[in-house]
Amino acid sequence: LVLGLILRSIRQPYVIAYLIAGIVLGPHGFAFITDEDMLAHLGAIGVVLLLFFIGMEVSPRKLLDNWKVAVISTMLQIFISVGCVWPLGSFLDWPLPRIILIGFVISLSSTAVVLKLLQDWKEFDSKVGQNVLVILLAQDQSEIPMMINLSTLGNAHGETSNIWLQLFGASIMALIIGYISVKESIRLPLVKLLGNDHEIQVFAALCICLGLALLTGLAQLSTALGAFVGGMVIGAAKETQWVHHSLESFRVVFVALFFVSIGMLVDLGFIQSHMLQVGALVLLVIITNTFINGAILRMLGDSWRDSLYAGTLLSQIGEFSFVLAAVGIQSQIITDYGYQMTIAVISISLLISPPWIMLIKKLLKNNILEKQRSDLRINDSE
Repeated sequence: LVLGLILRSIRQPYVIAYLIAGIVLGPHGFAFITDEDMLAHLGAIGVVLLLFFIGMEVSPRKLLDNWKVAVISTMLQIFISVGCVWPLGSFLDWPLPRIILIGFVISLSSTAVVLKLLQDWKEFDSKVGQNVLVILLAQDQSEIPMMINLSTLGNAHGETSNIWLQLFGASIMALIIGYISVKESIRLPLVKLLGNDHEIQVFAALCICLGLALLTGLAQLSTALGAFVGGMVIGAAKETQWVHHSLESFRVVFVALFFVSIGMLVDLGFIQSHMLQVGALVLLVIITNTFINGAILRMLGDSWRDSLYAGTLLSQIGEFSFVLAAVGIQSQIITDYGYQMTIAVISISLLISPPWIMLIKKLLKNNILEKQRSDLRINDSE
């Protein structure tokens, strides 16, 4: 609460307050909270609820129209990221699996951070917001083949036999999205039975959200994907506006817990001991990701301003990269030092991402205003 009030006074997003709270309260701070696993599980619910609310605000037709942007951008981002790591890995004599792992890690952006900022700034309906949304969703699903590849490269016995189950689950989700996009509105069963009963509405809303998240989880897909599709179903059912009211408080609390759990991973002692390395890597990642994503979207036809802004939004390393790092150390692809360095770089990139985005956004806005003033001066002189 205190951090939130301070950051609000200097017009910074609450995400930073949550992350700092995790650092202060966590095992590497004052150690008021030591059960990291419990908080991480609660935080995972926050990501599910966040994607559920995002799904309620998204147009299925716009989502399908942007599938080329999602697929091409995600694939290019992954290949270019691995390509950027390759020279460094060759210089340091890294094995191929380690090069690929680090490339995978830096290629993923944070769904939770970016969508939270877009939601707070009411930019979902913009072209940039729509492009960034589909790219983030595509990145989330690319985590599954990434983990399979890393398990294979690390000689870990991963479950590759479940790929058909994943494809089946993805097909079901695609069919649901396609059906919603074709129908102007849908009607859900039992909605009239709920009436104005607020208590039973809360449980009904949670069942809709967590039910589809459970289905995609059982299909070994991202649970956030199922929640997102569930939100789209609710958005298409016009008589279920009560869902937003019923779950809003849950979303605020659990999303906050997610970012607190990320802040708890920041080992201040390790960062202090390796300050120059961590700082240099974070700066390199933020700048590289900004311009890689910006260049890809510019190539796909966006204006330079929209491309750069979208690239800035996607500049940080995502929360799913923590999972890839864990797979890497379990498969002995990276050492304990490499794991700690990866966790530190991911965490700090998440922490500085909101100020970086706000800085570039302000510079772009000032650039446009200056251009408009220049055009007015030219017109007046003429």
